[in-house]
Amino acid sequence: MSKKKQVIFGPGDDYPPGASASPGITDSPVRQDGEEDRIYGLSLRPRSLDDFVGQADLVRNLRVSIEAAKLRKEPLEHTLFSGPPGLGKTSLSNIVAHEMGARITITSGPAIERAGDLIGILTNLEQGDILFIDEIHRLSKVVEEFLYPAMENFKIDFVVDKGPYAKTINFHLKPFTLIGATTRSGLLASPLRDRFGIFHHLEFYGSQELAEIVARSARKMDVDIDTDAALEIARCSRGTPRIANRLLRRVRDYAQVRTREPGISAVVTSAALRNLGVDHQGLDETDRRLLRVLRDQYQGGPVGIETLAATLNEEVDTLVDVVEPYLLKIGFLRRTPRGRELSEKAWKHIGHG
Repeated sequence: MSKKKQVIFGPGDDYPPGASASPGITDSPVRQDGEEDRIYGLSLRPRSLDDFVGQADLVRNLRVSIEAAKLRKEPLEHTLFSGPPGLGKTSLSNIVAHEMGARITITSGPAIERAGDLIGILTNLEQGDILFIDEIHRLSKVVEEFLYPAMENFKIDFVVDKGPYAKTINFHLKPFTLIGATTRSGLLASPLRDRFGIFHHLEFYGSQELAEIVARSARKMDVDIDTDAALEIARCSRGTPRIANRLLRRVRDYAQVRTREPGISAVVTSAALRNLGVDHQGLDETDRRLLRVLRDQYQGGPVGIETLAATLNEEVDTLVDVVEPYLLKIGFLRRTPRGRELSEKAWKHIGHG
């Protein structure tokens, strides 16, 4: 995966779409973004809590935290967003910056390779600024150690040289807010997790919420879409807004090229989704390949995740972060002490061969 560079945006700027997909799966039309898609993704992002659809409890509690911080004229407490990719962690971080009227600096765990990289970022933060670290669970242990005093006391002690020539340089930081996003909260070290004051876990979206997101995105794209068509896209979106918007763009392309119709109908949507290889459960060829491998080579399981990843020629993290969550959610896959196995629902969906 290419590393994300540090990017700084002020409260009035447009924020770029962050990328939190795991490495590995890039050939699926459901999961792949091109340059045009990233540009559209930027324009489709909600800019305020009022525009954010879904995650009602999270939004309500986050609104209280933001209002309280503004009343006290203090930075928001350090915040951790966790959940599968594409549910809105980056969008919420940008929304927090917008609501707080703060500047946001965007980076990612793999991009901060050395302690010096982190020190450079932290010392450039102004009072009330927000530092957003995507994939924060992938920070190195050395960098993580420097975050602890920065988060607690807004200072860093940096040791230069070694032996008798060693000396400590103290950096005093201006109060800031760290927002971390992770798809693997279990991989966060306890000392780091404990220093966050606000925790929010994002859940998969329901079909009605996704249909509302699709309809709103279609309006922003100046595309007419039937209610049934929006719901059909929503049902095939794996509970994920990012995928819903991606499928909407692909269906729009299909409608413009194949039908020349001014809007998107349910019939056109079904044809476009079939053309993309997305079935009525939202499964693409990668999902079906995993299910077929479990069925054909391992008689439905159980089989260890490392063995499954080797058979599929995919990274273990890719299967755990990207493929498995939705299959577990819809009850197609089971995790057991002995490994992964197909459920009865999965057998019915893919057949017995």
